Amino acid sequence: MRSREPDTLLLLPLLPIFLVGVPPMLLLSFLGFAGLVILGILLICVGLADGLEANSNFNQQVIVHGYARRSERAIQASNLHSAIRFATLMHVAGAGLAITGLIGFFCFDFA
Repeated sequence: MRSREPDTLLLLPLLPIFLVGVPPMLLLSFLGFAGLVILGILLICVGLADGLEANSNFNQQVIVHGYARRSERAIQASNLHSAIRFATLMHVAGAGLAITGLIGFFCFDFA
């Protein structure tokens, strides 16, 4: 007969995902709609930080390496535009969460 190994070892690789997902869920459950506003503000901050970092990297490449070939400039500009699009997406998502949280807070919390 074959011995059975415990099934709990199968759950061990999922532990980091659980630990990363617990704080946002606690934030939303304890704070409710105010938690959505806080999460939206945090997403806006992530977008700002990412956009500023992309501009900083682009400026550093221009200053350090000077006048580059056309293909290198195209790659740098493409990287900058890609990062700016991601930052804009974070701004929109953060603003959407903040607005949703404010609407929910004022419409449903005082009822």
